[in-house]
Amino acid sequence: MRQAKYSKNQLQRYPVYLKYLIGLREEGAVYVSSTRIGQALGYSEEQVRKDLQAVSEEGGRPRKGRKVESLIETLEAFLGYREADSAILIGAGSLGSALLRYPSFRDMGLDIKAAFDVDPRKIGLRVGDVPVYPMKDLERLARGLDARIAIVCTPAFAAQSSAEMAVRAGCRGIWSFAPVHLVLPKGVVLEEVNLASSLAVLAHRLDSDAMRS
Repeated sequence: MRQAKYSKNQLQRYPVYLKYLIGLREEGAVYVSSTRIGQALGYSEEQVRKDLQAVSEEGGRPRKGRKVESLIETLEAFLGYREADSAILIGAGSLGSALLRYPSFRDMGLDIKAAFDVDPRKIGLRVGDVPVYPMKDLERLARGLDARIAIVCTPAFAAQSSAEMAVRAGCRGIWSFAPVHLVLPKGVVLEEVNLASSLAVLAHRLDSDAMRS
């Protein structure tokens, strides 16, 4: 039986597994063992086995492992990659524009339908294939698009009000790249990408490795 809850670290591993498995499929592999996956990705064999058992009821075959294609299908379904979520993006600046041009979101189940910005020079343009609209139209258009997710790429001072506007428009998930913590109503799923924290971890690990060498 599949477990009801997954840790954040565990959820972050599943896309890594999927990318690796897709690479194996392209190489012609039919089966793969937990040992091979663990060695390739730097995880323990036991960790890989537990993670895969949590999302798949199909076990591995002795001396062969699990079917690569079955694992790919299972992980794509679990991660929601097969049914795209409609999304909007708020803040079509440098970071926002880069995300709008990212080609793989559709493959990952994210369909960005529209972008919003306060800069009149951006309004009316298309970034990638996504049109940019004025912020005053956000609530009306987001509802019409049935957007479930809002990607917030605004400066810190505008992030809270932008997220609140998206929630009023019906978005139930906020993916924020703004350098500030957001406070949102219960029932709204918030995932914050803190670039400063990630860089701090990288720098600390880099310094620690340098001291050990």
